[in-house]
Amino acid sequence: MRNQSTNMKSHMKKKRETPIPNTPCNSSDQLCINPRCFFCSMGEPDRSVRKAEITTCFKEIFRGENREQHVLVLSGLWHIAMSQPNDPEFPSLGIFKCMASLIHKGINDRHWLLTNQNIYVPYYAAHIIGSYTMNKEEFAQLAVESGVIPPLLDLLRGKISWVEQRVAVRALGHLASYKSTFESVAQHEQEVVKLALNLASTCLEIVYVDFVAVKENKRLEYHRNLLTRGVGDLEMENRKVEEWASQLQCWSLHLLNCFACKDRALDLICKKVFLKDLCDMWGGLINHTSPAGVGLIRILCYSKEGRKSIAESPKVVKTLGNISRSSDDWQYIGIDCLLLLLKDPDTRYKVLDAAAPYLIDLIELTTLGDKSNVGETITKVLLNLKPNRQKVGTVLQEVMDLKVDRRSKEKVLSEEKLEETMGLVSLIKQQANHKFRLGKVEEALEKYSEALGVCPLRFRKERMVIYSNKAQCHILLKNADSAISDSTRALCLSSPANTHRKSLWRRSQAYDMKGMAKESLMDCIMFMNSSIKSVETMRIKIPYHAARMICKHMDATWLFATARLRVEKTMQELNQVGGDDQNEEQPRDHKAMMMMMEKRNSLLHGKLSPSFADLI
Repeated sequence: MRNQSTNMKSHMKKKRETPIPNTPCNSSDQLCINPRCFFCSMGEPDRSVRKAEITTCFKEIFRGENREQHVLVLSGLWHIAMSQPNDPEFPSLGIFKCMASLIHKGINDRHWLLTNQNIYVPYYAAHIIGSYTMNKEEFAQLAVESGVIPPLLDLLRGKISWVEQRVAVRALGHLASYKSTFESVAQHEQEVVKLALNLASTCLEIVYVDFVAVKENKRLEYHRNLLTRGVGDLEMENRKVEEWASQLQCWSLHLLNCFACKDRALDLICKKVFLKDLCDMWGGLINHTSPAGVGLIRILCYSKEGRKSIAESPKVVKTLGNISRSSDDWQYIGIDCLLLLLKDPDTRYKVLDAAAPYLIDLIELTTLGDKSNVGETITKVLLNLKPNRQKVGTVLQEVMDLKVDRRSKEKVLSEEKLEETMGLVSLIKQQANHKFRLGKVEEALEKYSEALGVCPLRFRKERMVIYSNKAQCHILLKNADSAISDSTRALCLSSPANTHRKSLWRRSQAYDMKGMAKESLMDCIMFMNSSIKSVETMRIKIPYHAARMICKHMDATWLFATARLRVEKTMQELNQVGGDDQNEEQPRDHKAMMMMMEKRNSLLHGKLSPSFADLI
């Protein structure tokens, strides 16, 4: 093992080379003498001969030892699979069986893996499988029949490194997405789910320790080449590794989604420790196209067992509430999950105390993206409840007063009466503004509340401004929760929703006061976007206070921020227990990582399989 590790290190210290081919062999002036040259076969003008030769290449080209053409061919196939994933030619000629055998060879023949640039081969092979099975169910069926699942599972177990795990979980997720191939993956249900759970929970720590926290000259060379296609600098490496780590986590969650949506393995997925982990899995700024952890939570909310487990986890309910009352792209998922929990008679009273305060702030929301009548839906669900606690009864009474009693009274008001009422509202608002300018914030707050009590519901813009002014008063009085509530109500009244600039900034400040960095950052970014769009001249001025807020929270919301804190904490524990030993065989950060992994895996589902990366 140590000799293999030494060979790996010496191999990686060689001059950095890109695995992407610049020119095929048949573009050279010299005649190719390889009887099974893939590039020559690709250039064959006769279609039937070309197919026959490519089929032969897939069967025989990789049987020889120490051929430098391996990576050139694989990277060429990778480019084709990425650009033409729906082309049936290569799948019909046996590419899946070839890729499966290559992965198997790379895992089981370490000498071959470390020869030339064969270290890249398993990555490309798994990526090719995933690309061809991404869109076409018939390709997925061919892949399963060709035996790709066992070698992909070996990669998922961590037999090489996290880089190969990323493409393996992607490919398995595609195979599990189709009805015809799901059962083939589900034959290994217990292991697949446990591996995906562990990977989703620990992959950021693994990537941080194995790559991010490693000095530039110590990072695995083939990882750096794959991340940047061999032509990137340190900045590009760091940017790409964040993207890849986020994808690794999101694709692991997608694989779990495939089981959860079929009510499979819920006893494993609904473990309390993992549900808590889900709350911190955020696609966010790195992978904004994926709902990440909240996406899986929503799938679980569609099943009775899932709702029961979520209702018993206060952290999950709180997370759903924070998402539902934020400017996150997945806000509607948080609302949907809370409503599903409230509709279930077995879970509604377990979550009512926690969920109602969030939902009450959203009852005047009209449309949210492509969702219409959101506030009315929330109102109906809340009014159908029969609260048995005084606290919740007070909250629901507010819904009754606002959406039923006041609405009925205002229907009979004449235009003349409405105009008179708005005159009164304007007068009270002026009084409130005057007291605010004098520094009498508490008195101003009372006046703003009085104005809201008089202002008719149909005058949404006026009510939006008053709610936003109330939020500012609460901020000055250091009452963050009330500021969040009032600014959220103002944003629900804006058109479109979540676009009122002042309310976005005020809620960002309130979230900052509570130490909720992610929510504060999202509101601040939305505020800056709306500020830029509102500037009509060519000179765009970004508010300094907003830029400062973003800088403050970027480090706290960094993808690897939690991983860094965990490793540092474990390092401190190691130092307290054993002191500093400069002659240790393993680096202390790796020991800290292993210590942390053992703790987390003991709470999840046992120890992860040892990875090839642990040897280097």
